[in-house]
Amino acid sequence: MGMSDLGLDHRTLNAAEIGAVAHLYRGEVYRSTIWRTRLDHTTNWAVVTLGVALSVSFAAPEASPLPLMVVGVLIVLFLMLEARRYRYFNVWRARARWLERNFYAPMLLDGDLHLDDGWQKVLAQDYLEPRYHVGMMTAIGRRIRRNYLWILIIQSLAFMGKIAVHPFPVMNLEQAFRRADVGPVPGQLIIVIWFVYVSSWIAIAIWSYREDRRRAATRGARPSHAMG
Repeated sequence: MGMSDLGLDHRTLNAAEIGAVAHLYRGEVYRSTIWRTRLDHTTNWAVVTLGVALSVSFAAPEASPLPLMVVGVLIVLFLMLEARRYRYFNVWRARARWLERNFYAPMLLDGDLHLDDGWQKVLAQDYLEPRYHVGMMTAIGRRIRRNYLWILIIQSLAFMGKIAVHPFPVMNLEQAFRRADVGPVPGQLIIVIWFVYVSSWIAIAIWSYREDRRRAATRGARPSHAMG
């Protein structure tokens, strides 16, 4: 069945069709709002978990910095979950934004739906063949830039601060490495793992920022053929 069979080749919409599109827009806004709330939930979980780790590690001078490292596993778990939720959210947000740009804005500005631009075919195809509009790595990078970079910074500063001041101010680098020891694992290895952990997320955030700029440039060059 082609697009012409679906009635998408005519250049005007009657009142019933316009009403149907309006209800469609309301549904997409509702779904995007629900998934946006779910994004907030995972961020809150990460913040609360980090807060618990901070409380445990700084409860006493002799307390171990280990909780600040272990909580990193949970933060990564929450980040992965939030990135997955963001990919769903992005589908509904992109569709709502597509309708705003191509349906409501032209109708308000020109009194014309500009159906000859083909935007409705792009939207119809997205309903016929649903797909994510962003990849998992892009979603991870966006969530890092939005929220998790600050969480990682606080986690890193707390870890370094714990080693530097508890139970007394560190005097040299060797002493700092000894404080970072975790059982049989030497502190030097712990510091290296920590550096890789933080720098990896920063690298993903930078890559996603550049990828988003590239996507924005492509969308600006082909506004009728890019959604998301």
